[in-house]
Amino acid sequence: MAQPRLKEHYESAVVPKMKEHFGYANVMQMPKLDKIVLNIGVGDAVSDSKKINAAYEELMKIAGQKPVITKARTSIATFKLREGMPIGVKVTLRGARMYEFLDRLITIALPRVRDFRGVNPKSFDGNGNYAMGLKEQIVFPEINYDQVDEIRGMDIIICTTAKTDDEARELLAGFNMPFQKQGD
Repeated sequence: MAQPRLKEHYESAVVPKMKEHFGYANVMQMPKLDKIVLNIGVGDAVSDSKKINAAYEELMKIAGQKPVITKARTSIATFKLREGMPIGVKVTLRGARMYEFLDRLITIALPRVRDFRGVNPKSFDGNGNYAMGLKEQIVFPEINYDQVDEIRGMDIIICTTAKTDDEARELLAGFNMPFQKQGD
């Protein structure tokens, strides 16, 4: 199987640029992508169990692999939620699928977001991981707009091996992640 386009770009362009910028002595010090976690919370699944199946199918199309149904850990009476009820779906992407997804996210999905001005450059957690949210899943080309029963948001967490946020920001910028300019 051929290497994903973004992985080749990482090895040929991003690695030398970061090596020069941060002065790494060893290739193993280089920060790289570890995994990407996609999560769709379906709070409405408490009253209608079919909604969890729709979210499951949509996430499977977007990610290209089977998601896991997440269940409630505790009961919350005000939300009519009992322990063990399905409340969302998530999937963890690694390796080639991770690079393919990031490529589709940056080149196809994000430019299709309405009023898109770039992603927030401050959404790092302090350990080199980046979290972002999308308001609608229909920005992905795999989702057929006519078959969508409800617009759902999703969380995308990009985990890197970077030690600091600056290293992770530089890594994602090397992948052409469209960060907002600081003046906007």
